[in-house]
Amino acid sequence: MRGFLLVITVFILIFAFPLYATGDLDNQHSNHSVSDGHEVQSTPHMDGTELTLPWVIPFAGILLSIAIFPLVAPRIWHHHFGKISAFWALVLLIPMLMEFGISVTVFELLHVSLLEYFPFIILLLALFTIAGGVRLTGSLRGSPPVNLGILLLGTILASWMGTTGAAMLLIRPLIRANKWRQKKVHVVIFFIFLVANIGGSLTPLGDPPLFLGFLKGVNFFWTTKAMLLPMIMVTIILLILFYLIDSYYFKREVVQSAPVEEGNQEKFGIEGKINLLLLLGAIGSVLLSGFWNPHISFTVFHVEVLLQNLTRDILLLSLVVISWKATSKEVRERNEYSWFPILEVAKLFAAIFVTIIPAIAILKAGKDGVLRAIVGAVSGPEGEPVNAIYFWATGILSSFLDNAPTYLVFFNTAGGDPDILMNELGMTLLAISAGAVFMGANTYIGNAPNFMVKSIAQEMDIDMPSFFGYMIKYSIPILIPIFFLVTWVFFV
Repeated sequence: MRGFLLVITVFILIFAFPLYATGDLDNQHSNHSVSDGHEVQSTPHMDGTELTLPWVIPFAGILLSIAIFPLVAPRIWHHHFGKISAFWALVLLIPMLMEFGISVTVFELLHVSLLEYFPFIILLLALFTIAGGVRLTGSLRGSPPVNLGILLLGTILASWMGTTGAAMLLIRPLIRANKWRQKKVHVVIFFIFLVANIGGSLTPLGDPPLFLGFLKGVNFFWTTKAMLLPMIMVTIILLILFYLIDSYYFKREVVQSAPVEEGNQEKFGIEGKINLLLLLGAIGSVLLSGFWNPHISFTVFHVEVLLQNLTRDILLLSLVVISWKATSKEVRERNEYSWFPILEVAKLFAAIFVTIIPAIAILKAGKDGVLRAIVGAVSGPEGEPVNAIYFWATGILSSFLDNAPTYLVFFNTAGGDPDILMNELGMTLLAISAGAVFMGANTYIGNAPNFMVKSIAQEMDIDMPSFFGYMIKYSIPILIPIFFLVTWVFFV
């Protein structure tokens, strides 16, 4: 906990204090007028039309580090992943300072920190801490029906308590139930597919990109109605595949019965029940920021922070403190709770959010940027949207970039008018939404809970596949054919 708070404090001291001290900074590169709901006029920023592909090298570097280091140098990575992440952030920031000046650099850092990284990590911290204080007791034998039931329950819960909340609530009981089994990696992989990704399809609470759409004006239950059939189809296919695979391995286990002596001494129940109320409070805090608009904001060096969003983050941090104080230490110890997974995500995604700045700027430049081929491909000869390409373009980029800003890029590319997108262009918005949510399962970094689940599984002695191993052995052969089926059924 202290380490995480130290990270937050350092960010605030580095990025916010100089602005309050000086008020304004030199603006030697650009002073463009921007208005996207968060930035005020005369905002210094990186112009995506001026950026070339080398600016994306630091982002590629952090992704390759995440993919390669755990495979070739696991001990170095485990002890120094924070330093490696900071290195790639500096590889971007130093040239940014030299090319664009301190004004643009500080603005971009503040923008990504205040509007994206801090809200992102605070929500994850709240769900991680609260869900980590709930312990499901009793003996569960990791048989195919039991595992299937847990996956189904998590998939249903994910849309209403977020993929992070559902994943953190159920991953430890699932791993404990299967601890006696020899073949269990596939159980965690399908958990990532379903609970950490697909399950968050039905409401804006489920996944960050859908929440951004809600803030942009998409009706709360439009998502439920539009995403229901694709989500059900993908879920049923994955559950059937899982049951067949799990049954195959289960029948070939050397140990045919789970050691349940300890579990027999423990009745089924829930410890840390107060956290269930706190979880409702976290959901309410997120909903509040979407429905309540007092039209009050605070500007920090051209970055507009809305009161409702600041209130949400303060409420979530308060719930973290209450959960930590109100939950007994014994419950968390029996839950094998540690701060390492959230610290790992905080450090890695800090570098990802920083190094992604040029990539997102280039994508926002649309047909005027060096990635014009990607943006231009989503429209037909007459300018009409090509929904199948929207699905795949949003999905592939969401697999490697953060899916929330990727969703916004294609939301705006499709016109950005929520009324039109919910009606005349409903299938286009569905393609963008499904691509962002579904294909977050393609890699460990496609959605933050993926990495947290992987980290927890490794802490509990499960030998998880590497970044490329996850893709080559699992996500590509299992998910990609399903996504082609989704394309054929809904978007062709």
